[in-house]
Amino acid sequence: MHEQIRRRCVRLGKLLIETKLTVRALANATGYSKSTVHKDLTERLPNVDPGLSQQVAEILAYHKSIRHLRGGEATRQKWKNENLAQKEDVKS
Repeated sequence: MHEQIRRRCVRLGKLLIETKLTVRALANATGYSKSTVHKDLTERLPNVDPGLSQQVAEILAYHKSIRHLRGGEATRQKWKNENLAQKEDVKS
């Protein structure tokens, strides 16, 4: 594995631990694709830094355990915003 990829894996892992961002948010913040960030954190990082990888795995497991709640809240907000927009159209 190239040294640049090793450094990127460690940097992404440390950033995830500090910020507790989701993979998608971390990808947006760093400019890498979501697929690259996920692969770095789940497949490459255990070979580079197993201790850091364990901490990252715990955060990713937590995010996975609450994803249905985040999705439900996003849907609720979407419908709320659509209903507000429809009410404003009716008033206009």
